[in-house]
Amino acid sequence: MSIIDVGQTLSHYRLTDKLGEGGMGVVWRALDTRLNRPVAIKFLPAKAADDSQKLAQFRREARAVAALSHPNIVTIHSVEEADGELFLTMEFVDGSPLSDQIPEQGMEAERLLELAVPLADAISAAHDRGIIHRDLKPGNVMIGKDGGVKILDFGLAKIRDPEPEPKHEQDASLTDTRTDEIRFGGTVHYMSPEQLRGEVVDHRADVYALGVLLFEMATGTCPFQGGSMADLVAAALKDDPPTVSDLNPAYPKAFDRIVRHCMERDVRQRMQSAVDLRNELKQLRSGSGVREDEFGPSIAVLPFTDMSRERDQEYFCEGMAEEILNALSRVQDLRVASRTSSFQFRGSGMGSREVGRRLRVGSLLEGSVRKAGNRLRITAQLINTENGYHMWSDSYDRDLEDVFSVQEEIAAQIVQAMRVRLTVRELGALKTSPTRDVQAYDYYLRGRKFYYQYGPKDMEFALQLFTRAIELDPGYAPAWAGLADCSSYIYMYSDRSAAMGEQADEASAMAVELDPQSAQAQASRGVALSSCGRDEEAVAAFETGIECDVSSFEAHYFFARHCFAAGDLEKALKLYERASEVCPEDYQALLLMAQIYDDLGLADKARQTRRRGVANAEECMNLNPDDTRALYLAANGLVALGEPDQGIRWARKARTMDPDNPMLLYNIACILAMTGQLDEAIESLEVAVDQGLREKGWVEHDNNLDSLRDHPRFQKLMQTL
Repeated sequence: MSIIDVGQTLSHYRLTDKLGEGGMGVVWRALDTRLNRPVAIKFLPAKAADDSQKLAQFRREARAVAALSHPNIVTIHSVEEADGELFLTMEFVDGSPLSDQIPEQGMEAERLLELAVPLADAISAAHDRGIIHRDLKPGNVMIGKDGGVKILDFGLAKIRDPEPEPKHEQDASLTDTRTDEIRFGGTVHYMSPEQLRGEVVDHRADVYALGVLLFEMATGTCPFQGGSMADLVAAALKDDPPTVSDLNPAYPKAFDRIVRHCMERDVRQRMQSAVDLRNELKQLRSGSGVREDEFGPSIAVLPFTDMSRERDQEYFCEGMAEEILNALSRVQDLRVASRTSSFQFRGSGMGSREVGRRLRVGSLLEGSVRKAGNRLRITAQLINTENGYHMWSDSYDRDLEDVFSVQEEIAAQIVQAMRVRLTVRELGALKTSPTRDVQAYDYYLRGRKFYYQYGPKDMEFALQLFTRAIELDPGYAPAWAGLADCSSYIYMYSDRSAAMGEQADEASAMAVELDPQSAQAQASRGVALSSCGRDEEAVAAFETGIECDVSSFEAHYFFARHCFAAGDLEKALKLYERASEVCPEDYQALLLMAQIYDDLGLADKARQTRRRGVANAEECMNLNPDDTRALYLAANGLVALGEPDQGIRWARKARTMDPDNPMLLYNIACILAMTGQLDEAIESLEVAVDQGLREKGWVEHDNNLDSLRDHPRFQKLMQTL
């Protein structure tokens, strides 16, 4: 590389002043004499000019950033060569780096959020295009004189490979050896633990770096310090970061939680996407985020631990927790995490503070059950998730027939400990048990355990158990709702007989008659009516269910599915969105919602939502590896995101685990159709239909199957639905 100086001209660019120099380039300000505008020109440093690896990386930066179009990412104009020099021309940002604008004591919160929201949005846009920055730091963020944010220097950018990376494999392709950088790229203060360990990283490394940036912007210092490189790395790998509000009390605890979530050492526990970070920062900025009184009166109920000698009472432990959860859900001033959200942490090993943070609740109910013959020993403790202290605890040694009164006592004492006021009606609701027959209750709990596994054989077992519960207590409304749910599922996906449809109809009607104010009963009624084609009645039942409980995930989710099958995509979208708000950890609503965004031409929204859905499904699989539904729906999402190899691998794994599930076969048909394997897709769809899946409305409106619609076998198949 020749000596470059002020006034030198390369092609039609006249260099005016040197702006800076880093490990991956020398940047000059220049005048584009053709367009009479200032530009930034980036050259490789002399030591790297003859390095083929550096040249390849230089070209990759240009391709990566040029592919992006976002107001907060610097624009690449061109890659050019003149007088033997290879350089790229970029938008010139008239301003100063973020590193020059962070006061010693940290920024004011309002100013930080003005910068942080567009910063997270820009990184989210890059991730949507499969681009990971890997070197986010204040020096690579420019603040224009107009106050706008621009991200620079994608010199270490990585194009995400859809193939899974081997764990602990080192990325030796990057060789920068500056004193504050490690050979695998990035600046140490902002590098994620997986980068520091030399592992190949994904987009969550950028989320970690954003967390460090937020910490530094708020406090004026980086979270980890060290007298040497080794000390700094050791601190980042082993120590917990300080709390922002301890260093700068002007920041709310809600901001502490956001930063801590970004900086989790375990990538599985870390905030999963930049779009989630952007959304949380926007909520905080608008004042609609978590209040200063922590989370308000809010609770998650975890499945109780089975302490019985045979360890065969898991269904009973889950059932007890669910009954308490349902009772607490009737209290208007108490926010209760849904069963879907809280039960996924069964056996996760996470501490109460971590579970509380992830579920955004201020308290957590944990407990254990020891069942021996006709005797029960139940312990329960209510924990403050902010400090880990016990708010209340008690133990109960009772006969089995007293289980209902114990549940009522626990619910009442929780409400008292949380100082929540009850209306007369709510007080009565806490004391109402849907049955007093212990054996019927036991059958019901066993049935729910099988039902939530969502397999064809599981549904048959659950149906038999609900039937036994009803035989013992014909007035047991939840058992009737369970029988209706199983019958509807079997009718839709395996046995399309008139008798099964009538059973779903009659059981759901009885559940509503026995407990008309139950959102569960109304949702079951809606599903049964929808499966039988009685659309107007189904809509009325779903709407009543939502009126009974505006936080019912099932009422919103199954109503959304009904609207989709009926072709009302916009209404389905609103219901899926509400279901996702009620249960943020759910993956189903997000992945199905993304399809509708595609149908409505909202591609960016679809990508972002699908990414969140896949991340939620992965988290669910981490906690429950046997969840085949999470596996095959995430596989579908990956294919739609342009990662077919990984998606197909997951789909095959799901089929190995549950080969006769018609819903799984249907989704495999969707995946094969999206990847152009039309004959195989038709074959999988035919098998699903042969096994009982006959929802014509869904098949008609599922855009995953669009490539099959002109296929003669598909058209013939549609006539059978």
